[in-house]
Amino acid sequence: MRNLILPPASGGEATALAQRHALAAHGQLDAQAFPDAPEIPGLRRLIRESWQRSARLKANPDNPEAPLALDTDELEEYRRQHPLASIMPVIHKLLVQPSHDSGLLVAVGDEVGRLLWVEGDPALQRRAEGMMFVPGADWSEATVGTSAPGTALALGRGIQISGAEHYQRSVHAWSCTAVPFHDPDSGALLGVVDITGKASAVAPHTLSLVEATVAAAQAQLRVERLQLAATLASRPARRRNASSAARSDSARAGGAGGAKEGSLYRNSLQLLGRDQALLSIEGKTVALSARHSEILALLSTHPDGLSAEELSVLLYPGDGPTMTLRAEMVRLRKILQQLNPAAVPESRPYKLTMDLVPDSGQVLNCLQRGAHRIALEIYRGAALPRSEAPGIIDLRDRVSSLMREAVLTDGSAETLLKYAALPEARDDVDVRTVALKLLPARSPKRAAVVADLERLEAELSASPPAP
Repeated sequence: MRNLILPPASGGEATALAQRHALAAHGQLDAQAFPDAPEIPGLRRLIRESWQRSARLKANPDNPEAPLALDTDELEEYRRQHPLASIMPVIHKLLVQPSHDSGLLVAVGDEVGRLLWVEGDPALQRRAEGMMFVPGADWSEATVGTSAPGTALALGRGIQISGAEHYQRSVHAWSCTAVPFHDPDSGALLGVVDITGKASAVAPHTLSLVEATVAAAQAQLRVERLQLAATLASRPARRRNASSAARSDSARAGGAGGAKEGSLYRNSLQLLGRDQALLSIEGKTVALSARHSEILALLSTHPDGLSAEELSVLLYPGDGPTMTLRAEMVRLRKILQQLNPAAVPESRPYKLTMDLVPDSGQVLNCLQRGAHRIALEIYRGAALPRSEAPGIIDLRDRVSSLMREAVLTDGSAETLLKYAALPEARDDVDVRTVALKLLPARSPKRAAVVADLERLEAELSASPPAP
């Protein structure tokens, strides 16, 4: 049977010329002139923009290896609990097993670019250790610059990086293809699947192969969730105490042994663009009241916990009574007890006992590593926009201002226009002005931007002067 993962040898004058252009462009990195260069002859625009992001993020092209972000014990526990653990059998069957005799490596990383699994050709694995392409290493764009895993996460789509197109010079002997992995139900970014090796790793059909594998793994994850839901629904109801319920539900969600011990879901709290948060735990979702939304938002952003006095200061304008807070916590605990007993916060201090990822935190993480397009995909608007809680106002202003700053500084015309469609950017003249400068002269989108700017100018002219 023909090995589909090993394509015909690629190369030719076009490939060699592209590599020479990329090597020449590295000279501009040495000259520290690259971040402002509008165009580099022969260098793909996608690569140029990734190098520019890498330079702004202070990635060092001369670092010989990626840093280790997770030690052995942390890595084992983290990947055991990660949702992608449950789909590793699919990755093994479709990619890892064929790669053993193909001179290729298969890597699976999390949503911030940390590699969790690196498997495949044993000889190649030993060579890859020299640049720390190993489980636990950080291959985000902010850390190592342009690479398939990190840049695929930054762009939110599949990508191929060949040889000298890598930002880090120690990786020039390698080529790679990577595709992001999104949650099949929520669409949240869960991680990335990568193939690394020589020229065969960037053959035309390799990208389609990885995309097909990711699609198959997403389908498998959805099937396992449906099976879990059916199992829980068919179980006869009986009274149990909270701790035993949490333990048994966690065990059922993971299955028995190995990769199946991890949760099939990433617990989340959706705050952006809504007045009442959506809380999702182990596949169950509930809409919270405005006050409970604020409480969970604050606790999720303070993992070390908050005292009653500290939480009251962040929750109530002025001097809010702690008795009012305690009454709200009693009501919130009852709701969480019904949803999942393991989600009930601790007291003294108030503290969440399970990982809960707010979408506002996802946006901040993406912005921090330069993944502005993914951040904008997640960003649906201001966090709890009607909330007057001091802590929420601070969170809302921080996320909103950083999002706007990133779009204005590094955004393409398409990114700027997408941001301009948000309610908070309805009257943003700067965003539209920058977008107009970046749009091609014959773009049909210019007319709408010009009309918006004229509307804003007319509204500003009609407004009474400030006293």
